[in-house]
Amino acid sequence: MNGTAGGQPGGRGPRWRRPWRLLALGLLSASSVLAAAPGAGAMSKEEKRRLGNQVLEMFEHAYSNYMEHAYPADELMPLTCRGRVRGQEPSRGDVDDALGKFSLTLIDTLDTLVVLNKTKEFEEAVKKVIKDVNLDNDIVVSVFETNIRVLGGLLGGHSVAIMLKEKGEYMQWYNGELLHMAKELGYKLLPAFNTTSGLPYPRVNLKFGVRHPEARTGTETDTCTACAGTLILEFAALSRFTGTSIFEEYARKALDFIWEKRQRSSNLVGVTINIHTGDWVRKDSGVGAGIDSYYEYLLKAYVLLGDDSFLERFNTHYDAIMRYISQPPLLLDVHIHKPMLNARTWMDSLLAFFPGLQVLKGDIRPAIETHEMLYQVIKKHNFLPEAFTTDFRVHWAQHPLRPEFAESTYFLYKATGDPYYLEVGKTLIENLNKYARVPCGFAAMKDVRTGSHEDRMDSFFLAEMFKYLYLLFADKEDMIFDIEDYIFTTEAHLLPLWLSTTNQTISKKNTTMEYTELDDSNFDWTCPNTQILFPNDPMFAQSIREPLKNVVDKSCPRGISRAEENLGSGPKPPLRARDFMASNPEHLEILKKMGVSLIHLKDGRVQLVQHAVQAASSLDAEDGLRFMQEMIELSSQQQKEQQLPPRAVQIVSHPFFGRVVLTAGPAQFGMDLSKHKAGTRGFVATIKPYNGCSEITNPEAVKDKIALMQRGQCMFAEKARNIQKAGAIGGIVIDDNEGSSSDTAPLFQMAGDGKNTDDITIPMLFLFNKEGNIILDAIREYEAVEVLLSDKAKDRDLEMENMDQKLSENDSHKQNSEEEATSAPQDVVAVSEEPEEGESSDVADPDTLSPAHADSDSISISNQDSHVAGTDEASAQEPACTQEDHQPQEQKTETESNSRVNWDNKVQPMESILADWNEDIEAFEMMEKDEL
Repeated sequence: MNGTAGGQPGGRGPRWRRPWRLLALGLLSASSVLAAAPGAGAMSKEEKRRLGNQVLEMFEHAYSNYMEHAYPADELMPLTCRGRVRGQEPSRGDVDDALGKFSLTLIDTLDTLVVLNKTKEFEEAVKKVIKDVNLDNDIVVSVFETNIRVLGGLLGGHSVAIMLKEKGEYMQWYNGELLHMAKELGYKLLPAFNTTSGLPYPRVNLKFGVRHPEARTGTETDTCTACAGTLILEFAALSRFTGTSIFEEYARKALDFIWEKRQRSSNLVGVTINIHTGDWVRKDSGVGAGIDSYYEYLLKAYVLLGDDSFLERFNTHYDAIMRYISQPPLLLDVHIHKPMLNARTWMDSLLAFFPGLQVLKGDIRPAIETHEMLYQVIKKHNFLPEAFTTDFRVHWAQHPLRPEFAESTYFLYKATGDPYYLEVGKTLIENLNKYARVPCGFAAMKDVRTGSHEDRMDSFFLAEMFKYLYLLFADKEDMIFDIEDYIFTTEAHLLPLWLSTTNQTISKKNTTMEYTELDDSNFDWTCPNTQILFPNDPMFAQSIREPLKNVVDKSCPRGISRAEENLGSGPKPPLRARDFMASNPEHLEILKKMGVSLIHLKDGRVQLVQHAVQAASSLDAEDGLRFMQEMIELSSQQQKEQQLPPRAVQIVSHPFFGRVVLTAGPAQFGMDLSKHKAGTRGFVATIKPYNGCSEITNPEAVKDKIALMQRGQCMFAEKARNIQKAGAIGGIVIDDNEGSSSDTAPLFQMAGDGKNTDDITIPMLFLFNKEGNIILDAIREYEAVEVLLSDKAKDRDLEMENMDQKLSENDSHKQNSEEEATSAPQDVVAVSEEPEEGESSDVADPDTLSPAHADSDSISISNQDSHVAGTDEASAQEPACTQEDHQPQEQKTETESNSRVNWDNKVQPMESILADWNEDIEAFEMMEKDEL
């Protein structure tokens, strides 16, 4: 995601142009001043020229192999030395939507040839494009990719072609042929905008459009924010070049709609939006994939078109980004409605463009910080992985030779003049030649950890990577034109700044003010002169980078946690939020050293607070910050799950007949009851062992029944597998936290165990302690209890209820006696055996439980589902702050023991029991009405 801007000779144009020209002059001035400063470690001119020539040789290697082995195909497959033609190679999914059988790489490379002074090759390439490229193919392509790569490539080629023609040596024959092709392509993209919102469909058929029966597209409902918001530069340029306003109008309408749909309280936008309704489909927000170039194009649209509303919008978004997303040096996605909660703990490589955009904004310090963090990741893995975690582990190992980091490196060098960034560029060159270069070009990295290759060389590698690397090492005299007279698109294509005063067919109506009131005092209305930012201080950038030099090594998961090191426990991985147990004294000591304290609230929950100044060291404070970020993400996941609708456990046997409906939580695995309206009906049976964490020892009692089990000591999915193996048709997990109830605690969805859970086919539901005891008490009083597991309560079984009433009138006394005689002994045996097993584990040390076997079913920082009891306190509750079932065995055992005592000592007449049931029936009928 790319771009720079410069000024127009002579100072012509609207009021914004002169300050932007000052930025360009400032960049050059800072570069010349700082690079020559004594002690700055400046790279020699000879070394810069050598590296610039090396970039030219690398480009020639890639370009010539494409032309020899792939052209006219869209891309080169460098491992097999052949072209990639869509339909002739196995589909790669959405990645292939960039391929339209229009010689993509050649078009994408046109203006790169001129930047690299290859004017003869450029002239030949233009002739090939005009002669060979067909834009009327029956093929479905990405609107976004076709716009930035092909339309942008044609416009960039046209821009430099007319520049060369003006100079009088090359392209004298050129008569706007590339512009005519661009206009043809523009019209082919317009059908995608046939929506009520003005947001384009994500794909279009080049020949048949969107709605045509043969188009094979037009059914999509969602698009990414960047996909709809990265059109204005190319479409406006096409309108300004041709005098046809419709292109700029459509692009503006799409941008206006996205701005109107931003989340008003946070001023953030989501990743994916419904093109018909404007509803946010993915509500996480960041500066990486899916959103990145939307922000970029707001700022650059202001530069190119001179419309203040675009700058106002960018500044509004930028303030929100720096308030919520920026956690220097990290940039972490957040929820647009709850921007203080991180949406994930990893970052994608596309955000590497953002430091470059911050340079254009004039916010240099965070740009230096984030860039340095990214560079440390590159030094660790040779390339920037497609995604990496906040502790800098590889999340997605691929690297398709993306240029965003090189782009930011170039801009930071232009802003600071610090030769450090020349050394960074040198590292990029060396890594490309050492690890990615192959006989037929440069191959993408399939895994940065192993160095394995993928048979892929994307067009953006030629369009952007070599352009930025060459400009990094080139001096002004090395260029045949002034790069500052152009703005870079997100694909690094060149658009001349004089377009702002040409064919202004669009009225500059300030639509931003229609939506919000902005405090102008907080906004920069011009781009700053970097001589003010960097007052001849060559050490400025270095002073910002220095604290981040070892940020990746410090966070290396193979390293030693400082807190644990101080405990003398030897090399161990850092304490992760998902592993934390409040009952573990060692964990509590680690938290203390990280400056994290636990506050016990009156309602039994635990609150975590970090004070960095209380940490044992700055390194421990960093660990504490990471721990808290992980905990926040786990908690946000819990909150997501709590929004899911509850399920129902309905007691359908005598004497309830469906009148008692218990509110239950669903599971992320097993049968989805919302898709099986009939639900699962069966008699319940208590399993042995009661926790369900090992092989069931009473399978004959469980077969074809709905198994009852206690929460804790292992993952929910493990319980489900064990009862399914024993022949159960469903399962109910009962919370062992005494007194917990759906009346006071939010429901949650039982999570899997991080493995594939497709093997679990039975339904699983969760009941809090109060609701679970209703079923357990029913088992005690009646020989058989039948329940229905469903997504919502069903109608009561009136026929069975009437029949039972007649039977009870004739023989109620006898039936009651038999039920008490037959059920009580079974209950005593079942209950006495289950607590015995619990008692045996009561002796065991809870710390010996492996975190992998902890019952970490759900996540919450302060949630009543995670309670820890002391060894001598059956009633004391200490909520664990991560995964809700991290509960020691002592509490579980005592809960079972207490249940046994209560059941053994409970002797109630039937009238009293039925009176109690009537109260419960009324309560749960009301619950059914209110909640289900």
